[in-house]
Amino acid sequence: MIAVTIAGSDSGGGAGIQADLKTFSALGVYGASVITALTAQNTRGVQAIHDVEPEFVARQIESVFTDLDVKALKIGMLSRSPTIAAVAEGLARHAAGLPLVLDPVMVATSGDRLLADDAVSALRAKLVPHAAVLTPNLPEAAVLLGEGIAETEAAMLDQGRRLLALGPRAVLMKGGHGTGAESVDLLVGPGEAVLRLAGPRIETRNTHGTGCTLSAALAAGLARGLPLPEAARAAKAYLSAALAASSQLRIGHGNGPVHHFHAWWN
Repeated sequence: MIAVTIAGSDSGGGAGIQADLKTFSALGVYGASVITALTAQNTRGVQAIHDVEPEFVARQIESVFTDLDVKALKIGMLSRSPTIAAVAEGLARHAAGLPLVLDPVMVATSGDRLLADDAVSALRAKLVPHAAVLTPNLPEAAVLLGEGIAETEAAMLDQGRRLLALGPRAVLMKGGHGTGAESVDLLVGPGEAVLRLAGPRIETRNTHGTGCTLSAALAAGLARGLPLPEAARAAKAYLSAALAASSQLRIGHGNGPVHHFHAWWN
């Protein structure tokens, strides 16, 4: 099985393309990539961003999809409007009908902005309607809707339903930025369909790349042919285990990465 990640590179290895490829591999899926931006980044933050020219992003898409038998794809950091347009056009030509997990990456764990303000409307118009699953965290959902951050589970559900009205076939509201003993994600589908995915909130500073990892795990499940609810449950379980094992790693001096290969490394 092959999955593709279209995202930015994290030179520190904890998020972005690197996290996605680790996740695919850990879950038994071959990973290919289209790099949209290079970041000078570590566990302490993002020091610089170099955007890949949209024409070269388009060439990468063409190279991958005209040769590999891709079963699912995940989109992460796109950074700016011309890149979003290039990705939308490339997918319309080469990936129509494939399951698309869209992670609207806007802000890094460190707080550094990863999406230009004027690109939010382009993302909402050109890619959100084509997603099989939109996977915003609570701050990203608020930006997409132009309102405050949901502070209760009921507000999460309400925002998820209104994001669903933008066109994706499902919305996975990620509750990692919430509070309380449980970390609750809500998979919101058509009609009244809601799947509540809850797990204990794990106290750790190693949270770098959690959003990338969850959306990549979801794409891996879809690439393997799992139905969406089952793929979402498996992705949640994988991330929870990777967070729980993250204290085994000693990476950097800031927010370290989750342990993508917790099931494989001693």
